[in-house]
Amino acid sequence: MMESKSPVCNTCGEEIGVKPNGEFFVACHECSFPICKACLEYEFKEGRRICLRCGNPYDENVLDDVETKTSKHQSTIATHISNTPQDSGIHARHVSTVSTIDSELNDEYGNPIWKNRVDSWKDKKSKKKKKHAKATKDEDPDAQVPPQQHMEDISLNAEAASATDVLSVVIPIPRTKITSYRIVIIMRLTILALFFHYRITHPVDSAYGLWLTSVICEIWFAFSWVLDQFPKWSPINRETYIDRLSARFEREGEPSQLAAVDFFVSTVDPLKEPPLITANTVLSILALDYPVDKVSCYVSDDGAAMLSFESLVETADFARKWVPFCKKYSIEPRAPEFYFSLKIDYLRDKVQPSFVKERRAMKRDYEEFKIRMNALVAKAQKTPEEGWTMQDGTSWPGNNTRDHPGMIQVFLGYSGARDIEGNELPRLVYVSREKRPGYQHHKKAGAENALVRVSAVLTNAPFILNLDCDHYVNNSKAVREAMCFLMDPVVGQDVCYVQFPQRFDGIDKSDRYANRNIVFFDVNMRGLDGIQGPVYVGTGCVFRRQALYGYSPPSKPKMLPQSSSSSCCCCPSKKKQTQDPSEIYKDAKREELDAAIFNLGDLDNYDEYERSMLISQTSFEKTFGLSAVFIESTLMENGGVPDSVNPSTLIKEAIHVISCGYEEKTEWGKEIGWIYGSITEDILTGFKMHCRGWRSIYCMPLRPAFKGSAPINLSDRLHQVLRWALGSVEIFLSRHCPLWYGCSGGRLKWLQRMAYINTIVYPFTSLPLVAYCTLPAICLLTGKFIIPTLSNLASMLFLGLFISIILTSVLELRWSGVSIEDLWRNEQFWVIGGVSAHLFAVFQGFLKMLAGLDTNFTVTSKTAEDLEFGELYIVKWTTLLIPPTSLLIINLVGVVAGFSDALNKGYEAWGPLFGKIFFAFWVVLHLYPFLKGLMGRQNRTPTIVILWSILLASVFSLVWVRINPFVSKTDTTSLSQNCLLIDC
Repeated sequence: MMESKSPVCNTCGEEIGVKPNGEFFVACHECSFPICKACLEYEFKEGRRICLRCGNPYDENVLDDVETKTSKHQSTIATHISNTPQDSGIHARHVSTVSTIDSELNDEYGNPIWKNRVDSWKDKKSKKKKKHAKATKDEDPDAQVPPQQHMEDISLNAEAASATDVLSVVIPIPRTKITSYRIVIIMRLTILALFFHYRITHPVDSAYGLWLTSVICEIWFAFSWVLDQFPKWSPINRETYIDRLSARFEREGEPSQLAAVDFFVSTVDPLKEPPLITANTVLSILALDYPVDKVSCYVSDDGAAMLSFESLVETADFARKWVPFCKKYSIEPRAPEFYFSLKIDYLRDKVQPSFVKERRAMKRDYEEFKIRMNALVAKAQKTPEEGWTMQDGTSWPGNNTRDHPGMIQVFLGYSGARDIEGNELPRLVYVSREKRPGYQHHKKAGAENALVRVSAVLTNAPFILNLDCDHYVNNSKAVREAMCFLMDPVVGQDVCYVQFPQRFDGIDKSDRYANRNIVFFDVNMRGLDGIQGPVYVGTGCVFRRQALYGYSPPSKPKMLPQSSSSSCCCCPSKKKQTQDPSEIYKDAKREELDAAIFNLGDLDNYDEYERSMLISQTSFEKTFGLSAVFIESTLMENGGVPDSVNPSTLIKEAIHVISCGYEEKTEWGKEIGWIYGSITEDILTGFKMHCRGWRSIYCMPLRPAFKGSAPINLSDRLHQVLRWALGSVEIFLSRHCPLWYGCSGGRLKWLQRMAYINTIVYPFTSLPLVAYCTLPAICLLTGKFIIPTLSNLASMLFLGLFISIILTSVLELRWSGVSIEDLWRNEQFWVIGGVSAHLFAVFQGFLKMLAGLDTNFTVTSKTAEDLEFGELYIVKWTTLLIPPTSLLIINLVGVVAGFSDALNKGYEAWGPLFGKIFFAFWVVLHLYPFLKGLMGRQNRTPTIVILWSILLASVFSLVWVRINPFVSKTDTTSLSQNCLLIDC
């Protein structure tokens, strides 16, 4: 029999040893956290008496035993501390218990001691790997530490570092708030189970069809609630320390060591996306509080419009004045349109005497800049028959938007392009990818992938931040906030992206249509941050470039092929299973990709010739495309342009990588870059990264990092929701469906998978929701109801369910800080969008994916009123308005019919009526914002909407007349017998 191995100390890496009775030394009996006696003695010497993993106090017997021997083992303690791992940091839950004595943790040069011990730790680790290599091969694979526990151990090792070295901490929700919240969730789940037991065992025989429909709808609603609720089980908050980031990477007298960032700004049609808004976004990027040589801004013009190009020329010229002004006076925000529109005292905290004068001059320059931009827009309203012509007399290459070559123009960032004070400016690059007939261009996802390749060739920053053209930088330190996570040696190594919440300008105070999405960004996303990280929402996100290239996180082992281990994310299987041919083919493709995407460090041992040979032999070209310059850039984990590249050929190479045929027979859009297959490419891209084992971070600085604009009128808002829902249906019908995709790898946590499932099935809630909103009217028109006469026990059950729903919402508001008005608006628009946009998305998705039919719902806009929030009152004709309008009319007709029926039947009919009336008013109350939007400011509604709604309501009214609920049925047999008894 083989002798069992002693566990290894999680702090120093040595064996924890045994007690005199032969048992392994255990410090914490709650979680059995592996720590040796010497390290435990050091913990007590520093005053730390709680477990690093679970936070519970150590056993009293252990305390007494250790305290009596502390003085005898100081030399041993020093030996163990000198071997502290590189991944040391501080865990957020125990910040208050960690010593911060700088004299003991810094060397004579002020550098942290744990950094200087990295080399010795690596040597020790390599020796241990060689020593135990054979033993590891003989061990059972199932006995190895799972990746999730490995990541947890890394975070726990962070306790050994000083608090001054930590760039961010996790701040858990107070236990008093989160515990009661969880208890109510379990209580509500229990009540739901009892509720459905009652509903199923007490059918309504007189209205069996209505009862069955209502039960099916309620079961689906409960399923949707579970999918939405449990990913919010462990929400967290985070706090960053920008000053520590600067102290570590920006030392005085030395070049900045902060990582470079490439910014992506996407635009398509400058007539729909005003160039002035795009210019403000670009200006806010160029004026960031970040080293100028670390910032590059790439603007993608996917419409190849000369207006976009000329507006960028004007923007680059104005940036020479705007950027030094922003940095000189540290103004916020650094988008001029929004800065000059602030209704605040701009003299507050401004002590420089020259500020007022320079601000007035800058505002005058900006007004002139706006005049020039508006003149360009006015000129572009009518396209000449011969097409646009540039200043040198040549024809604009993008006159045919569907057939044009690739175009790249560098405006700033090169020699001679400096601001008015002679300082260097960040790089600004215009990019328009090639488009030819017969090629799939994949819309925004394809444009983003083109920017990934162009930026890799020209600057190759290790991090990428993408923004929509209408989202400007509201916090000039936003990138520093993200770097506190991505550049942290402990936290950042497995982080694929840092997502910021979306905030919006120009929305009415009541937020009638829940445009701010406060519940999603302040509740759901914080809950996901406590699992594996937030989903990617399409903008305001800082990516790690290597994660976009399809690499796995450094701490994760290589994924096993499905042929050797078949398992799911939550129930790993120990037995081998046979595979069908399709699975074998998928395994072969995965192995081929793994051959191309391997550990970057393995290439450092080769010279230039061997390196080029290795690249050509490992299927890199099949993965990344036929560009040696780009392939070599993917091997540079820390970014930067390869030294072997000739700078004069970079633009030519950049043009090559945005050609329309470059992605053919590669993994672009399949495994690397933005993923194709859905109009909501953001969900797919983040989902693929999480399936590889990466985690993401949710960053919510006090000052919002980015702000954008949102459609505030009803029709545009519904079409926005329709697009999102249609993308979810496309993912549901694709091979990337979270119900089954990535189960074999086991790297996606089951609560994270539940959240992704919720993002793709929520449009299907529209079907039971429409049926449920129709039931009140049918009940009122037919005189029947979906619930039998309630007993005392049933009444208590319904009351308990109602109270649990209220308590869940109240406690959620308590820990999240969301207002009750935001929660109610979100609930209302869930119904409005569910019975309109989501319903159309389901049918359109099935038509598109199964029949290949692509249905578009056009919107015809009227002129907006020249008032504040005038766009809010615009009424636009769209098919999406018909279903909710019909539901409103039907339920109002049903209420009138119900009261009329009660008046005819007398006093005994009023009791059952109140339940039906309450049901109908529940629908009307949720659709009330829709009704206000439909009426507009002056009660104006499109005629076509009224006609369609009246038509549908009339159909239901005719059905009601046919049923005749007011007239009691006459027994003709008894009537004829009574007539015979009459003596005529």
